[in-house]
Amino acid sequence: MPTKNTKNLHTAWLASAAYIAGAVIAPAQAQQGDDPAAAEGRDVITVTARIREEPLHEVPIQIKVFEAVDIINAGIATTQDFIDLTPNVSLDDSFTYLNTFAVVRGVAQINNADSPLAIIVDGVPQNNQRQFKMNLFDVERIEVLKGPQGAFYGRNASGGAIRIITRQPTNEFEGFLSGLYGNGDAVEFTGGVSGPLVEDRLLFRIAGSYKEDGGRIENSFLGVNADAIDHDYNIRGKLTYLASDNITLDARVMYNDFEAGTLYDSFVPSGDANDIQDPSNNLPADAVGDVFEATFKADVDMGFAMLTAITGYTELDEEVRGDIDFSNPINNPAGGFGFGSLGQGSDLDVAMISQELRLVSPNDQRFRWLAGAFYIHTDRQLEAVLFVDLNGDPNQVNDPSLIFLRQTEDDDNDAWSIYGELEYDITERFKIAAGVRYDEDNRFQEDLLTGATREISFSAVQPKLTLSYDVHDDALLYATYGEGFRSGGFNAPGVAPFRSEITRSVEGGFKSQLWDNRLTLNGAVFYSFVEDFQFFFLDLAAGGQIISNIDRVEIFGVEFEAQANLADGWQIYAGLGTTDTEIKENVPFPTSVGNHSPKTTDISFNLGSQYRFPVFNDVFGIMRVDFERRGERFWQVDNLDVQDPFNLLNFRAGFEADHWGLYVWGRNITGQQYYTDFNPNEFSGLGFDIGFRGQPASYGVEARIRF
Repeated sequence: MPTKNTKNLHTAWLASAAYIAGAVIAPAQAQQGDDPAAAEGRDVITVTARIREEPLHEVPIQIKVFEAVDIINAGIATTQDFIDLTPNVSLDDSFTYLNTFAVVRGVAQINNADSPLAIIVDGVPQNNQRQFKMNLFDVERIEVLKGPQGAFYGRNASGGAIRIITRQPTNEFEGFLSGLYGNGDAVEFTGGVSGPLVEDRLLFRIAGSYKEDGGRIENSFLGVNADAIDHDYNIRGKLTYLASDNITLDARVMYNDFEAGTLYDSFVPSGDANDIQDPSNNLPADAVGDVFEATFKADVDMGFAMLTAITGYTELDEEVRGDIDFSNPINNPAGGFGFGSLGQGSDLDVAMISQELRLVSPNDQRFRWLAGAFYIHTDRQLEAVLFVDLNGDPNQVNDPSLIFLRQTEDDDNDAWSIYGELEYDITERFKIAAGVRYDEDNRFQEDLLTGATREISFSAVQPKLTLSYDVHDDALLYATYGEGFRSGGFNAPGVAPFRSEITRSVEGGFKSQLWDNRLTLNGAVFYSFVEDFQFFFLDLAAGGQIISNIDRVEIFGVEFEAQANLADGWQIYAGLGTTDTEIKENVPFPTSVGNHSPKTTDISFNLGSQYRFPVFNDVFGIMRVDFERRGERFWQVDNLDVQDPFNLLNFRAGFEADHWGLYVWGRNITGQQYYTDFNPNEFSGLGFDIGFRGQPASYGVEARIRF
């Protein structure tokens, strides 16, 4: 709960940090001029967070950026990897293979609902929760934006947005190949090739990845690793057609196919969120599925503005079979409901098509503007089955005589929005930007067993106002107000729908890139008021997975980021995020008033260092260490189940040259045990607690070549 003294301390801390950042500007510039032998600075980073290209330190948003070189140096291969390096943002596995939940600045993603983070890959929104967990390969840049971004990215950007930009086709032939081997017999290959089909006119790029993994989390009852991956492969192709000097056309297709262990929650009879147990269910669990994406983009330079049209299409399928009581007849003969072992199965089919049109004025004007419109149609079909388990075989899901609960639903969603922003340079240093977006979300559900239907609509206006002042060419102060909207929706047939969530946030901060770009200092204080905060729990008697609303939640936090190039090849970086949430009103659970909101982590901290040094000729050595501290996590509204703080330590070291690299790596090398999700019995419907194990220590070798 944010007390007056705590808020005063946070405000004083940020003011001091801002003063120090300002004080260092003049000396830093003088030092660079006086010392020609000073370490070489880093190039200015350019981002597209606000649709147009801008230098990172001039954008009045707290943004964590990973460029291509950072992605390679940190060994970033999945979305989990870069989220772990970003304070005040978390991403955790839960339930099925593709299922994750993200939490950003205290606003949490939940099962079967929209994310509080807008995920945009090559300009196309990823609108299903199961699209966030992805293998990252051949990526040019990742931008993590914090705070409500609804004015730009619409619904589901109430906590922020993540932009992933993959590498573009090239006019010269190039390629790469990498291979990885790790404990648990983990094997992964990535590769790609790019070049011209018609020089200066038609360019292509093809890239892909393949992995399989024997796993590291043992099911103590079955004697197998529950997290094993039979296969997970991706292939992505791009074509760029340079039709003329002012028209560019891009086409992109991607296919992902997987089969992997899933549903490996641990039975925790003690009810202690820090009692780390291995999975012990008697039903082997498996997830099988595929994802297909196709996008088309057209950019037309019209002189007065750039016209962009983006069309996206996605098909996602996931079939899951496994346990529902997450125990076995030995340690829990009564099962989850008092009459023996039970199993579950679900078949999910999602199809989405989207269209966006926007106009963006040139950057080199005192008055800048953009305007756009967006539409998406989603067709989601879900069949969920609970069955009596007689012999530990998941195929019992196909025996009608053993099925005691079946729910089959068809959910259609039509959503559209219009948006715009005006930005004006009042003086050379003082700027004002005002944006607004209107979203409307129309949902339709049919119970395919009974034929019952229902409809509901949600809408919201999401304004954003930003004032920024350049205290120096390389330092910026800003203040912003923004709103975010996360649509409501339907629970399973027969269960009441949940309301939309509105986040209103004010933020003050600073951005700076100093000492010839060798020192970065950024920070912010934010306060958010969330109305109808969405949260998740299990109530199998009432229909399984339930999404409900907390009437009012207040969030207060601080963020700080620093990066310094201390010498040629030596970098250090640190990040701090605090999130103090308080439930102000909660009609469904009134005794929770004054508690922290679910899945909140009160503090997160990152510290790391990387050193790249010459060895001989053109060969360099590289050493990198990343430390992550995760604070207390409050799993549910009653705050009775709290995970203690813990630390994670990663390393990466090796040798590299212009065209090759050889590395050793390790993640969570101290073997820290923890849960990525925890559902207490009061909110699980099972009569006991269950927890989803985080990955134990992993380590291995990696080789890369470029040509």
